[in-house]
Amino acid sequence: MHMIKKHEIYKKDKWNMMTVEVQGRYIVLREISDQWGEETHTFMSRPALMQWAESRFPKEEYEDNMEEWRSIMAAFKGV
Repeated sequence: MHMIKKHEIYKKDKWNMMTVEVQGRYIVLREISDQWGEETHTFMSRPALMQWAESRFPKEEYEDNMEEWRSIMAAFKGV
């Protein structure tokens, strides 16, 4: 049995949060938002996860708040 490691990427409240679980070879990302409900994405590798993260959180959108962008990216890299 694989240990499941769970990482919280960010959490504004219980309606806006993102967690990543490492399940053996798979990386399962759950995104909960008040706009779209819950979405689940499964990645086969960390590079695939990072590629998704960089398109999901474009740096340009965080020009006013680079700290937040850096902490989100650091959380993904820590997975």
